[in-house]
Amino acid sequence: MKIPVSGLAGRWAQAAAASVLAIATCTAVPGDPALAQAPKASAEATLPVLTLAQALGRAAQADPGLAGAEARARAAEAGVRQADLRPNPTLGLGVENLPSIGGGGLADRTEVRLTYAQEWERGGDRFARTGRARSEAGLVAAEARVARLDRLEKAQLAYVELLVAEAQRDVAQQRLALAERAFAETSRRVAAARDPLFAGSRAEAELVQAQIDRDRAETGLRLARVVLAKFWDGRVDFTVFAEALYDTSASRQDVGEIASADLMVFDSRRNLSLADAAIQRAAAIPNASVEVGVLHQWDSGGVGLIVGGSIPLQRYDRNQGAIERAEALATAATADRAAFLLEKDRDVARLQVDIAARASEARRLREDALLLADRAVGEVEAGFARGGFSYNDVVAAHRALLDLRLRLIQVLSELHRDVARRDRLTGVHDPLIQQKEASR
Repeated sequence: MKIPVSGLAGRWAQAAAASVLAIATCTAVPGDPALAQAPKASAEATLPVLTLAQALGRAAQADPGLAGAEARARAAEAGVRQADLRPNPTLGLGVENLPSIGGGGLADRTEVRLTYAQEWERGGDRFARTGRARSEAGLVAAEARVARLDRLEKAQLAYVELLVAEAQRDVAQQRLALAERAFAETSRRVAAARDPLFAGSRAEAELVQAQIDRDRAETGLRLARVVLAKFWDGRVDFTVFAEALYDTSASRQDVGEIASADLMVFDSRRNLSLADAAIQRAAAIPNASVEVGVLHQWDSGGVGLIVGGSIPLQRYDRNQGAIERAEALATAATADRAAFLLEKDRDVARLQVDIAARASEARRLREDALLLADRAVGEVEAGFARGGFSYNDVVAAHRALLDLRLRLIQVLSELHRDVARRDRLTGVHDPLIQQKEASR
């Protein structure tokens, strides 16, 4: 169907079409090969269908955060090795009884002391340090897994947006087809002097608006493909199965427990606080220093053995405040875990109710309301062709049908968004992360 070129509506149609082209051009990212290679409608059938599982697999394989996570993991491992080392010994050299000015020869009564000292960690400091470093490594691993789950949720939402964009494009094409039929019939009636001229102009304007909406939907669809493809290599070398949007089987799936990765974060924080408490208890036991050495007397040439040591006196500071602080933080981490688990269980239960309700609404819209609205459109159009209905009746029937289809898309979009959130909360995609970790 060509854009009308006659009359005021025709000139407005040409300007509107030019605006749509400008919008589509400006929306494209300059130099982006993904947009340049966006498949046309005629070529979509030759592209492979990308399922949600395949999209998530690609996103998991091409996670840009892996390099940073691996670097932090290596840093944590290095911290464990460093924490497991003993304190370095100390080598000391001292000269005593140096002569004063005019007080005699250089070697008179001068003594040289050479000592070797080693700190003795009496409270298990080394074991406590190593335990804390391991707890830090566990927290780093847990936070990395949570970040990867969050990214997979975003990829799943991008897939849903693509399905929605496909459905909206289909509705826009259906609206254009309805507008074309109405315009053709109205033009026939105006030519036969059965309807006034303004009815033809109005039908022409509706047709142009439908063309604009169709072009905008096409642009949105191309952008949705690019956004999803950016989760891996950015190439739009796929299409999706449009009927996947209408699949409501997720409402009947069993729901698992809250994602272990989220709970691991709280467990790691608790373990880290407990390790801090162990370090503070070890610090409460003062470390001793043992020293051995030799003493050389220059005037007599004699050499003597030196043995000594030192230990701090715990007269004022017994480190109790630091111990209590670390233990309180461990208790807080345990309480935070319980509160988080309760809140997320409540969220999952609410999502389950919403998913079931939206699945039921979608089925009723698709199986009942849409069929009736589609039948009404056919009846009104047939009556309009016979002169039994006005153009307003045709427009009202068309809009009622299109509104129902858009409502169905909205309900299904909300359903799949809730499913994505539920999958994130219950760690459905955690096996993809484990598989990726095992392969590295």
